[in-house]
Amino acid sequence: MGIDKESDISANLQIGPTTLGMVRIYLEADGLELPLDFDPEEAEEIAEELRAAAEAARSMGSPKGKSPKR
Repeated sequence: MGIDKESDISANLQIGPTTLGMVRIYLEADGLELPLDFDPEEAEEIAEELRAAAEAARSMGSPKGKSPKR
C-alpha cells in the first residue's frame, strides 16, 4: 500500500512526552500497539513535515466528502 492509497483501517493516535524526555507517537489499530519515541529535535522535524504535507494537501483541494473550513 502506498502513501496515496485509501484504506479502511482505522487507528487511534496519541502524541505526548515521556518521563525520559522523549516525544512518543503512539498508534493503536486492530490489536496492534506501536509506541514510537523520538528525541525533541526529531519530533520538531516530524512536525515540520506534517505542516508541509498539510499545506500541500490544502493546495490540492478538500478531501472527498468533507467541506472546506471557512
